[in-house]
Amino acid sequence: MKILVIVPAYNEEESIINTINNIKNYKKCKKFSIDYIVINDGSTDRTKDLLVANNINFIDLPYNLGIGAAVQTGYKYASYNDYDIAIQFDGDGQHDVNYIEKLIDPIIQNDVDIVIGSRFIDNTSDFKSTKVRQVGINMISFLIKILSGKKMMDVTSGFRAVNKKVIEIFARNYPYDFPEPITNYALIKNDFKFKEVGVSMHKRVGGTSSIKFIGSIYYMFNVCLSILLLDLNKFGRNN
Repeated sequence: MKILVIVPAYNEEESIINTINNIKNYKKCKKFSIDYIVINDGSTDRTKDLLVANNINFIDLPYNLGIGAAVQTGYKYASYNDYDIAIQFDGDGQHDVNYIEKLIDPIIQNDVDIVIGSRFIDNTSDFKSTKVRQVGINMISFLIKILSGKKMMDVTSGFRAVNKKVIEIFARNYPYDFPEPITNYALIKNDFKFKEVGVSMHKRVGGTSSIKFIGSIYYMFNVCLSILLLDLNKFGRNN
């Protein structure tokens, strides 16, 4: 089974080398095969120079296209190279590589289509994000529960694993804005099977978040509005 780790990176010079080294070291102690690809999203710092100097596999986007476009580039790469599982893994040091097996196991067992690494179950993670972000996550989660009848606690988590069927969908159609909560909701509504597993997350090593503190309320409002207006057919099984 071919497994790919997609690592979007924008101005992550302080963390990207350590992130990739962690993935490489993780590979050495596992029996299953796992590859990675960094998507350099038009970084203006030394991220690209470090990737080149350290012979790290990466795709270089010509300018900053945003998190949605960067991650979709990774899914296009996964689709083109016929990967069975794709894992989203942030380049900022927040995600713990030791939980990869926990994410992919339900997919390998053919139990689900997507697995979300959650900060809010099993008391696994000491870091939960800021209070304002947690309020926003809870509100988005509540809206999804009202609309779909299904509970997903960490709806904005960027630590996810998906199977080949979802890879093909995301390679063709992936939102540029608010991609995780929107795609999570779309998959749920279209009866794709999902599971949340407890993972530990950390504060970012360096750089700045794509969602600033001052914009958290704005982000929450726009995510909720986007979910309400979502054309679910775009993510249906016929794609």
